[in-house]
Amino acid sequence: MFRGLIERVQGLVSMLWREVMKFGTVGAAAFVVDSSIYFWLMSGHMAGSEVKAKIVAGVVATFFSWGANRYWTFRHRRQANIARELVMFLIMNAIGLGIAAACVWVTKYMLHLTDTTSLFIAGSVVGLILGTIFRFFAYRFWVFTAELDAEPEFAHDHELLHPHERDAVAADAPAPGPRA
Repeated sequence: MFRGLIERVQGLVSMLWREVMKFGTVGAAAFVVDSSIYFWLMSGHMAGSEVKAKIVAGVVATFFSWGANRYWTFRHRRQANIARELVMFLIMNAIGLGIAAACVWVTKYMLHLTDTTSLFIAGSVVGLILGTIFRFFAYRFWVFTAELDAEPEFAHDHELLHPHERDAVAADAPAPGPRA
């Protein structure tokens, strides 16, 4: 019994670790997409319209992130209803953005720190970290919620999430007979 519990915990950690690493890679790539487009627009077509440039860059990075998470990070959990999945993804991203904005608000209006460095750390470091943690769990449990499929890499993940089903199947299996 104790060994089975240890195996389940190890399996769950392994499954989550794969997803966390992929999620982090997608997030880093989305950051590069966002920053690259932002700088490109600011130095070209949208010079003088930095806010609009940031919005455009953020929208492009968000759709990039949705596609990469859908088809790579959580490909084994993506929903058949793409529209619902995308709407949930956008809502969770808006909440993540709200978390970062709340960090800036607390820093400026409650802690009374108004220097650029403090506000940058609040929004782009603390807010980014807290928002990213929220997004990972939101994507995993609310956005990409379909059942796990039979890809070899994820073949035993369903058993890890629903150990009672594996135990029920094992209990129904005939006992091995005497060996000859």
